[in-house]
Amino acid sequence: MSALITSEAEATPDTGFAPLLALVMRDLRLAARRRSEAALPLVFFIVAAGLFPLGVGPETETLRQIAPGVVWVCALLAAMLSINQLYAADHADGSLEQMLLSGQPLALVALARSLSHWLLTGLPLVLTAPLFGVMFDLSAEGIGSLVIGLLLGTPVLSLLGNVGAALTLGLRSGGMLVFLLVLPLAVPVLIFGTGAVAAVEVGMSPQPHYALLGALLIATAGLAPLASGAALRISTE
Repeated sequence: MSALITSEAEATPDTGFAPLLALVMRDLRLAARRRSEAALPLVFFIVAAGLFPLGVGPETETLRQIAPGVVWVCALLAAMLSINQLYAADHADGSLEQMLLSGQPLALVALARSLSHWLLTGLPLVLTAPLFGVMFDLSAEGIGSLVIGLLLGTPVLSLLGNVGAALTLGLRSGGMLVFLLVLPLAVPVLIFGTGAVAAVEVGMSPQPHYALLGALLIATAGLAPLASGAALRISTE
């Protein structure tokens, strides 16, 4: 009887946090071996956002007005750079099929991949945002609002991008299709993120924008992994 219980326990997949953590750590270890690829979104973000003050000019009022939109658009484009490769390597070497056969929910795999993508791409963007706040002459409150907005909004970009990557897995023009799929869905994030900074700069409360970004994050975190898991199953069949 004890042997039967042990075998059944081994056959039952662990659906706790341990598989999620294991998948995230695997992605981080793989990224550490390809440091140049992992650093590409951050380098693009720094270069792209840093060129705007040179092109627009040193007028501080103009820089303050364009700062939120510039930083958010550059963050979106930087996040999308690596989205198309979320599942490409695993699909090519058969690792994705092994994950399917392991019995783990595909939604859990998608959630882990979104979390690792945010840790590698979104979090560095959040940490470097104050530098551009100073460069664009934002106030201290405006810089704080920019960081909070990115902290709430960049996970949404990773989750939405995960859905696009799963839907276009195996397609030749997948990179372009991901942009076409994700960009319209990311527009509300850009609007509320830039609106929070603009509200602070004119002396208004950014709390409504934070609340909407938080609602988007909760809804996306609940629905996007399920959609990504279903798309992965369809793409691998």
